[in-house]
Amino acid sequence: MSEPKRVESLNPAELLRRVESLQRQVAELERQNAELRAENARLQRRQQRQAAPFSKETRVAEPKRPGRKPGQGRFTYRPAPSPEGLSEPAIAVPVTEPVCPHCGGALVLVGTEVASITDLPAQPRPVVRQYQVAVCHCQACGRSVRGRHPDLAADQSGATAHRLGPRVLAAAQSVHYQQGVPVRRVPAILDALSGIQVTQSALTQDALRQAAGPVGAAYQSLRTGLAQAGRVHTDDTGWRVGGSRAQLMGFTTETTTVYQIRRQHRNEEVRELIAADYGGVLCCDRGKSYDAQALAHVKQQKCVAHLQRSVSEVLATKWGRGRLFGLGLRRLFQEATTLWQSYHAGTAVDFGAQAADLQGRLSEHLRERALPDPDNQRLLGGLRWHHERGNLLRFLDDPCIEPTNNRAERALRPAVIARKVSQCSKTQDGADAFAAFASVLRTAVQRGGSGIERLAELRRSPAPADR
Repeated sequence: MSEPKRVESLNPAELLRRVESLQRQVAELERQNAELRAENARLQRRQQRQAAPFSKETRVAEPKRPGRKPGQGRFTYRPAPSPEGLSEPAIAVPVTEPVCPHCGGALVLVGTEVASITDLPAQPRPVVRQYQVAVCHCQACGRSVRGRHPDLAADQSGATAHRLGPRVLAAAQSVHYQQGVPVRRVPAILDALSGIQVTQSALTQDALRQAAGPVGAAYQSLRTGLAQAGRVHTDDTGWRVGGSRAQLMGFTTETTTVYQIRRQHRNEEVRELIAADYGGVLCCDRGKSYDAQALAHVKQQKCVAHLQRSVSEVLATKWGRGRLFGLGLRRLFQEATTLWQSYHAGTAVDFGAQAADLQGRLSEHLRERALPDPDNQRLLGGLRWHHERGNLLRFLDDPCIEPTNNRAERALRPAVIARKVSQCSKTQDGADAFAAFASVLRTAVQRGGSGIERLAELRRSPAPADR
């Protein structure tokens, strides 16, 4: 018979140390288990998504009420109209009861409440002006000489004598290019609201003429001025030109937005607006176009949300110690974003020291070394390359820089809506017209103006003006 194994005797202090170590390991395993459960649930929800995500055959016993939940979100009442916005003098509404209708007591006036109703007239009547244009005949050369007026075009005669004004056409183009209404629906909307009749082809031809004329000139002015901005956010989304794949690229700042549609999205297309010697900061995602050697000297801020997504994609396939590298990156990016938010909220204490500490910790975490997992090694190499160029936490060096690229994604949303309700662009000229009109209209709104008035102004004064 083999001798029984001897049980190692440990003193109480050693036992307590091992128990504490085991407790820490259990806590860490429970935390990782919770993260994996949450990630598993997220992946299952992604697989179950569908084009029309409505429930079928299963009804919730007590569904949530629609609208804003009590105590959540921002709630405001409709403000009273300004005195300048009143269409007519105020209407007095007196109390007609001689006594209180409830108890018969005497009534005493204590004040006046203000109420208002804002409505549309039955149907706005268009403003129609008729011009009596004098026509003279030269007895020497036999040519005709017509009278001139600033509102009339030189060729406005004969079959084209009766035209629509600049504000009507500007409103039609705004409904299409700014609000995303398909151009085939715009004539019916104009007819219902104002009684003005126009055809779809007339609007399309007018848009192409304007894109090659004053609107196109204003668009080129916006493209040129974008290079002077200190920070530019950019993103792209899919588009189609004549049924073929294309890319709609958006470049936006606090006061300007420029779109362009190209067949490809390479660094060559990016450098049409962001030159290799651009002196500002380009906020972008992790697209390969921005990592080209031609843009190596351009300062960038990689979107932290996209960085977190890259980390999560690696973590989704890792277990145990293989998750430590990704979890450390996720924690550092979260701390950096929270610090930036607290700075703008005015609650950050010693922001400079905390920012320097985070930069140092990230440098230590991304130090060059060999990792046993190849996915983690690739992630380390890619992020270390950007960190050495200051592209990861540049928003801590300059808090005016935003850590995410949400500004560019918001700028693309109108284009995404237009893509869902239309067939994108049939020709490259139509794509260029979309980019020009959408850029001019969104920029006008960003600068506190009206897109309709901006287009009408460009029609009256063809000279490019970028105010």
